[in-house]
Amino acid sequence: MSEIEANLAALGITLPAPAAPVANYVPYVITGNLLVISGQICFGLDGKLSDKHKGKLGAEIFNEAGLEAARLCAINVLAQAKAALGGDLERIRRCVRLGGFINATPHFSALPAIMNGASDLMVQVLGDRGRHARSTVGVAELPADAAVEVEAMFEIA
Repeated sequence: MSEIEANLAALGITLPAPAAPVANYVPYVITGNLLVISGQICFGLDGKLSDKHKGKLGAEIFNEAGLEAARLCAINVLAQAKAALGGDLERIRRCVRLGGFINATPHFSALPAIMNGASDLMVQVLGDRGRHARSTVGVAELPADAAVEVEAMFEIA
């Protein structure tokens, strides 16, 4: 078992089947030594969006559920990466960047704290390879009324 797979198992995480695109885009692109993952929303292991992860932070959704939603997005990012890399997550050399989109009310200011749900998971799973640059923005709406969406860029072998 690879180090990354062992870390996932230790965290009790099973990667879901990667979500199919819902519009005119691909779930990932490999160019040179970069793997770019399209934005992933907070689907659960069953491939569905839970009611507790729908809506706006600062209104229907509170911080704990927002953190969990961001973590689920990161799990879905890793599921896409695994598919892109033919099942070999050890090809990941570094998480270069995460981009977070938080469905939030105009005055919700804890955006970085919510995005930590994804960032923390990336470091827990990838170790130092998971330390990344990041952008986090609040948005008026996300697909399927998801609370969070996360995109990623990895350096790969």
